[in-house]
Amino acid sequence: MLTVHHLNNSRSQRVLWLLEELELPYEIVHYQRDPQTMLAPASLRAVHPLGKSPVVTTDDGLALAESGAIIETVIERFGQGRLAPAAGTPEALRYRYWLHFAEGSAMSPLLLKLVFDRIETAKMPFFAKPIAKAIAAKAKGAFINPNIVGHLNFMEGELSKSEWFAGDEFSGADIQMSFPVEAAQARGGLDAKRPKLMAYLERIHARPAYKRALERGGPYGLLS
Repeated sequence: MLTVHHLNNSRSQRVLWLLEELELPYEIVHYQRDPQTMLAPASLRAVHPLGKSPVVTTDDGLALAESGAIIETVIERFGQGRLAPAAGTPEALRYRYWLHFAEGSAMSPLLLKLVFDRIETAKMPFFAKPIAKAIAAKAKGAFINPNIVGHLNFMEGELSKSEWFAGDEFSGADIQMSFPVEAAQARGGLDAKRPKLMAYLERIHARPAYKRALERGGPYGLLS
């Protein structure tokens, strides 16, 4: 039996979706963020030293962390040929690329934007507010926003080549890519100007397994 250590409003929602797509039995241990700091509780460190989610544990003592590693390992062990292209194909190369792109490239500027947006609205002495806002605006204008735009343009172009990120078939790469695309819609400026990405979101949100994962995982607010 697989156990998902699930933090509310986090990347672990993707793991629940993966397991629902594969129709695998699993249990959930729920963890709640601190309402003030939005950090994970210390109890998660008993599962993994970094105290972050997702973590998947197995009855034989294996503890898997990192969304991409979890998706890849679960599909290899339990997928029975589902959700991954055949080895040696062009689609397999794209599949591996997008598994890494999601966190290695796409999420970095989106996370930085979240941090600097919060700096702009954080409570601080009145004399520090203009300085903080100016620094945040400079960082976003010179580096963060241009990177987000570049990534969104790239992803839009790639989805013009095929319906899904790895090719014509839905795969684990789409599960992995869901988080940065949803985060981009929530706070990165993704809108109807990029119809391929918006259509991709509509397709994943319509999948029955995606809906079941939301029912089991609870509210999903893309806070991290």
